[in-house]
Amino acid sequence: MDDSLIDEETVPLARRSLLPGEGFFVPDSVDAAETERAAREALEGADRVVVADPDADGLASVALVREAFGAAALLPAGPHEIDDALRYLLEFGDPGLAVFVCDLCPDSPDDLAALPEVAERAAAVRWFDHHQWDDELAATVQEHAELVVGASDEECTADVALRTLAYDFPEQYADLAAVTRDHDLWRREDPRSDDLADYAHWADPEEYLETIQEYGADLPPAVETFVADRRVEKDALVEHAVDRAEYDTVGEWTVGVTYGRCSQNEVAEAMRTAGADASVVVKPAGSASIRGTDAFERCHEVAGQVNGGGHPKAAGCKPDIYDDMLDFAHHWTTRGAVAKQVILDAFRNLETDGESAGRDRFESDEG
Repeated sequence: MDDSLIDEETVPLARRSLLPGEGFFVPDSVDAAETERAAREALEGADRVVVADPDADGLASVALVREAFGAAALLPAGPHEIDDALRYLLEFGDPGLAVFVCDLCPDSPDDLAALPEVAERAAAVRWFDHHQWDDELAATVQEHAELVVGASDEECTADVALRTLAYDFPEQYADLAAVTRDHDLWRREDPRSDDLADYAHWADPEEYLETIQEYGADLPPAVETFVADRRVEKDALVEHAVDRAEYDTVGEWTVGVTYGRCSQNEVAEAMRTAGADASVVVKPAGSASIRGTDAFERCHEVAGQVNGGGHPKAAGCKPDIYDDMLDFAHHWTTRGAVAKQVILDAFRNLETDGESAGRDRFESDEG
């Protein structure tokens, strides 16, 4: 492929907002080889490892583990990469490894296939999270690990780690957890929380960890300047996505739907201000973010129908509708038409009598 076709410096922003980032066009086999190499290097000689979502909440949890126990390797993993991460522990981790899993919720039993063997080899497995858990998957984890799941509308995973780890944390870590929660639960009452979330997204995970371990939630001036500079483009991408938004009435709800490479939370907030009870942001890479409001707290139920999950007011998914590159070409040129329709259909499938089919979810403070 001609590099200029996906060059972030030369492709106009308006067109770039319709396409995935450069990483999308790297074959999975190449990406998997690099991920495996990084996992091998991270686990070499490690006594302790944290498997975590590399967003602000997951990384804050890693910082807490490191503060409480000293050195801990980081194994980044997204929600659909839990099985891969557990298998890396088996392949590259030493026996007797202390394992923490943070800010990750399994979607199916396949995600946990390697957990029994990991638990057998590890000194201990501790799993901290705050998403909506399926009862059977929670029971499977509890057979092999200490599981602590916080109330998803009250705590982030950093909160769970802070109160669960038997350690007298300095005040900066309680503040870090509170600011992380402010963004992760989309309360946005602390102006520092957006900066933390953006910095975690743009910086290398280890760079982010070094910064918050030294400064907590009060980022130093150099980092604030970095975030402000990057935010100029971010805001422009948000504006393009908001301009594309359309609003549908689905049952008793107004659902805002848009498409584009953008920061989904800011776009969802703009659609909420415009009257949406729920918002859907379909991304060029095929995934989608679903955000709710006080009038709609069933995002996880929508996402659960389309290969995803999450919280009542915030969830994500990737509809299983992409069989080849022609499907993605159609996705880009129609601005996510099929994905939008599939997700809107999931809204239509929800029960409307006030009783949620997904209310029987595991959500407990007990391990």
